[in-house]
Amino acid sequence: MAITNRDELIEYCLRSLGDPVIEVNVDPDQLEDRIDEAIEFYQTFHSDATTKTYLKHLVTADDVTNEYIPLPANVLYVTKLFPPASSSGASTGMFDVKYQMMLNDITDLQNFAGDLAYYEQMQQWLTLLDSKLTGQPQINFARRQNRLYIRGDFADKDITAGKYLIVECTSAIDPETFTSVYDDKFLKKYATQLIKKQWGANLSKFEGMQLPGGVSLNGRQLYEDAVAELEKLEETIRLEYEFPADFFVG
Repeated sequence: MAITNRDELIEYCLRSLGDPVIEVNVDPDQLEDRIDEAIEFYQTFHSDATTKTYLKHLVTADDVTNEYIPLPANVLYVTKLFPPASSSGASTGMFDVKYQMMLNDITDLQNFAGDLAYYEQMQQWLTLLDSKLTGQPQINFARRQNRLYIRGDFADKDITAGKYLIVECTSAIDPETFTSVYDDKFLKKYATQLIKKQWGANLSKFEGMQLPGGVSLNGRQLYEDAVAELEKLEETIRLEYEFPADFFVG
């Protein structure tokens, strides 16, 4: 049966630990905390929990004063801010330099003076010129503040109120919207072991206490077993499910 919400995930984890045959001594608030912890870890490291997206933001007067733009809380990483204007951005339409050069390229193609390879090389050359003359915006994403700081462009008036900015970023998938997240195999295993660890921590306070019939509680063993399983799961997600780290040259 597919799991589609938090309550079903909690029930699945408890059944995996023996409930209702065995009473799992974990408070409901502790269960909620462990599920939150599991989802946060899953969203941070699992490639299936994130998506690459582009955000559009209309710059306001407050943004210009603050020199940063606010971003949604589900944004994890910012990979790029597209330049607000290119080196040829002072003119538009038919007077734009890139537009005129493209017309010449099309004419060359029609006259068999060039081919698609030539056109592709010319576009790469224009992009290189634009990058060298305009440069890329210097940005700093403060995740816990949900702010994207932009250095220099506000002071130089390259970014003014009323302009749109496009941000390339990685955002976490909201499990409340896309409920299939709750049914992820790794998330179910990880949440179960977190609850088992909490259960062992709760029972460890009664270490050595003997129940009627000679049964004694062994919370420490539950705790240690859960810690060992969590270490294996965390190693697995970093090796098999996490996106590889980006390489920087220069």
